[in-house]
Amino acid sequence: MSRFGDLLGGRREAPAPAPAPVVEEPVEVTESPIVDGDNTNYEEVIEEEFSYESDVSFHDMSKKELEEYGRTVGIELDRRHSRKRLVQELEEYLSDS
Repeated sequence: MSRFGDLLGGRREAPAPAPAPVVEEPVEVTESPIVDGDNTNYEEVIEEEFSYESDVSFHDMSKKELEEYGRTVGIELDRRHSRKRLVQELEEYLSDS
């Protein structure tokens, strides 16, 4: 039978619809789990690593590193400026605080 004949009176079965995708609900975590008896307070460890009082050489940092360090001390630096200007802004900000 021709394609037109199939459309008018053919007895073809329609393809089965695809099954609906399964969507999993997100799991809400209220506490961080303690694994193998680890009682380390990681917030204190992070604060020690990013201590503002540490000897940091801004002149050895890239612009991206300067921007990231600036965020840790509370200043937003614009990477479109020169690296020299970013260092200057950071030093001024830290001397004022």
